[in-house]
Amino acid sequence: MKAKGNEEQMISDIQLQIGQMIRLPIRKMGINGEGVGYYRKQVVFVSGGIPGEYLLVKVTRVEKRHASAQIVKRLKSSSHRETPPCPVYLECGGCQTQHIQYAMQLRLKRELVDEAFSRYTDVDSLPLEETRGMERPWDYRNKAQLPLKEEKGRVKMGMYGAGSHRLVDLSGCLVQHPAINQTLEQVRKLLQETGIPIYDERTHRGSLRHVMARRAFATREIQVALISRTPTLPREKELIEGIRRLPDVASLVLNHNPRRTSLVMGEKTRLLWGKEKIEERLRSRIYALSAPSFFQLNPAQTEKLYDEVRRAAALTGAETVVDAYCGAGTIGLWLADAAARVIGMDTVPEAVADARYNARLNGIKHAEYHVGKAEELLPRWAEEGLKPDVVVVDPPRTGMDEGLLRYLTKKPVKRLVYVSCNPSTLAKDCNRLTRSGYRVERIVPFDLFPQTAHVETCTLLVHDSRN
Repeated sequence: MKAKGNEEQMISDIQLQIGQMIRLPIRKMGINGEGVGYYRKQVVFVSGGIPGEYLLVKVTRVEKRHASAQIVKRLKSSSHRETPPCPVYLECGGCQTQHIQYAMQLRLKRELVDEAFSRYTDVDSLPLEETRGMERPWDYRNKAQLPLKEEKGRVKMGMYGAGSHRLVDLSGCLVQHPAINQTLEQVRKLLQETGIPIYDERTHRGSLRHVMARRAFATREIQVALISRTPTLPREKELIEGIRRLPDVASLVLNHNPRRTSLVMGEKTRLLWGKEKIEERLRSRIYALSAPSFFQLNPAQTEKLYDEVRRAAALTGAETVVDAYCGAGTIGLWLADAAARVIGMDTVPEAVADARYNARLNGIKHAEYHVGKAEELLPRWAEEGLKPDVVVVDPPRTGMDEGLLRYLTKKPVKRLVYVSCNPSTLAKDCNRLTRSGYRVERIVPFDLFPQTAHVETCTLLVHDSRN
């Protein structure tokens, strides 16, 4: 007991204090783009720090297992540091890595994947390739959904600053396509002119909560979604008339979200004007997109990512492919011409409706889409004799559902292609899968979100035997 007391006293003696000034070498980049250093074995996160730098920092927050600090002075700067071109870079927090040269961003993202697999798996000789980047890492986002706020009679639209509820104006965001910036700013002015009540999250009153704009890069069509606490809007017709006159707007919908929630969209969407769906093209494929449907935010990089999925699937024309978390059917339809059968599922009915529509739009008759959870549908179909050859998963940041992991370990498939937006949950899931007989054959990181710490990864796992 005395030894334990001495250990606790020693930890207390080295515990950092808020306001303390320390000199800190930055060793790596964290998952949120911050610099990570170690002070007497305690992890310290420093916003704006770059690996290789030596900093004088001031401790701003202390937790049980880590601390946060801000830069006071750079004692040694990285040769990869550059001046962020965005005027609100420090306030916004949406782009965490604009201060890092792009080639270094790609290298650091690969290191995030490498570290996740080293921490959470026993995989030896990791088959990890270089991060696939962009020639021009700006203006790439095809969608923005921004919260609204009224301050002193002025309608504001933007993003909440990191760790706060202070709205930062994003009228000229450098990573969004300029047409999206222009559309959102024009909608904001119309809201100001019409005087439609803006939602107040403190009182849960007012109507409009968010505005979403999505642009199809191939067709230039723009879809605007108004997300409201109320099922209708005051002066709705006047607002519709104003928005329908904006350049390239082809679809205007109202999404009803009456709940106190951090989720942006509610369950019901009503067409106000124009088309219910806009059309995007990726090479020869056409995708019709309704407002609630998921679609990758970076079309140029999405084509490269889906090409890698196709390469990993290694289809010969005889395989049955399952597209779990299918969304609007983008991945499954990308593979369809090389497969005998494609089966997709998603829990969002609008997304499944889009997937079915997209299959018809592209003349694909051997693809079918179902509303439901993969972890519930696949075991049921397995009892009926379904034996997929390839399963493609593209889950949310939380990773694969536990039920789907159990199914894939009990009913292994020849090839499992895992598209992930979170290296940590990817590595944890891969650890479960490799312990059940899968092998990690190839890991390719893709930079779908330049100027941020996010990294998308395509991982191929193979299994030599099947039940």
